[in-house]
Amino acid sequence: MHTVLFLSLLVLRNACLVKAHGYVAQVSIDGDIYMGNVPNAEPTPSIVRQINNIAPVKGTSNPYMNCGQAAQLAALVANANPGSQFQFWWKDGDGTNWPHDIGPIMTYMASCVGTTCDKYNSTNAEWFKIEETGLQPGNMTWYQQNIMDGFPANVTLPSNLEPGQYLIRHEIIALHLATELMGAEFYPSCTQVNILGNQTGSPTSSEEVTFPGGYSDTDPGIYDPTVFDTPVQYTFPGPPVATLVASSSSSGSSSSSLPAYTTATPVSSGASTATPTTTGQTTCKIQTQQTLAIKRRHPGTLSRIMAVLIKGRHARG
Repeated sequence: MHTVLFLSLLVLRNACLVKAHGYVAQVSIDGDIYMGNVPNAEPTPSIVRQINNIAPVKGTSNPYMNCGQAAQLAALVANANPGSQFQFWWKDGDGTNWPHDIGPIMTYMASCVGTTCDKYNSTNAEWFKIEETGLQPGNMTWYQQNIMDGFPANVTLPSNLEPGQYLIRHEIIALHLATELMGAEFYPSCTQVNILGNQTGSPTSSEEVTFPGGYSDTDPGIYDPTVFDTPVQYTFPGPPVATLVASSSSSGSSSSSLPAYTTATPVSSGASTATPTTTGQTTCKIQTQQTLAIKRRHPGTLSRIMAVLIKGRHARG
C-alpha cells in the first residue's frame, strides 16, 4: 500500500519537474528594473548575457558552467553600489514560473579585468562567492520554492566592495535528479554591472575559483543520494562566501583606462510590478507537500524509491 502511494506521488512529481527549464527574465537593482532576453530570441540591449537554450548545464566540467548555455556578451552595463539590493526573476521557458524547488541558490562575482564587462571574455574569470541560500528554517523546504512560487531571488552586494566593472554570476542548482551521479542541473546567469564608490574590499586568491573548475561532480552538495531525506542535511559546493578584506591597491582597471561602454537605462523604477503566476505549478506544489508529509511518517524510504524511478526513466530513454 505505502509503496504504491510513494510511486504514484513520485511519478507525478517527476512529470512536473521535467516539463521545462528556465532563465533570468528580469533583474532589479535598488528598485530599477532591467529586462533580460528570451533564450535564442532576437536580442535587445540588456545587462544580462543571453543564453541560447533553456536546458540545464550538465556536468561540472562543461564550459557553459561559466555563464550559461552559449552565453553571449550583453550590450549594456548597469551602475550599482556597494550594498545595492538585487532581485533576480527566474522564469520557465514558456514565461510561467520557474519549475524547480529543490536545491541551492548561489551568487558569485568576478572582476572584468582590463576592460568593460560588455567586452569581457569570462572564460578565465576568477569568481568569488557573495552569498549562498539553501533551506528555510526547519530544513524541510528550500528557498528555491519561493522562486517556483513566482518571487525573485534577493541578493545584497557586499557593503565594502571596491569599485570597478564586475560580472554577477547568479546560479540555481536543481537537485531533483541528484540522487545519481551527474544528475544535478546547473543554471548560471551573468549580469554586467559597474560598481561605484570608494570602498576597498576584494577577495583573497584562496576565495576565488574558475568555472568550470569551481565544483566537482562528486561534491556532496552536487551528488546527493539523500537529498529527499528529511530534515535535509546539505553542504554547499564551491568556496566559502568571501570576506572581502581591504586591499592595498585596486584589482580592477582605472576607469580612465577602460574603453567606452553603454550604461543601461532601467525600463522602470521602483518595486517590480511582476506578479507570481501559477500556471502548471499549483499541482506540483501540492504533490511536493504530500510527498514530504508521507516522508515524515516513513523516514529513509523516499530517496531509495526516487533513485529507482530515475534510473528506470533513464534506461527507457
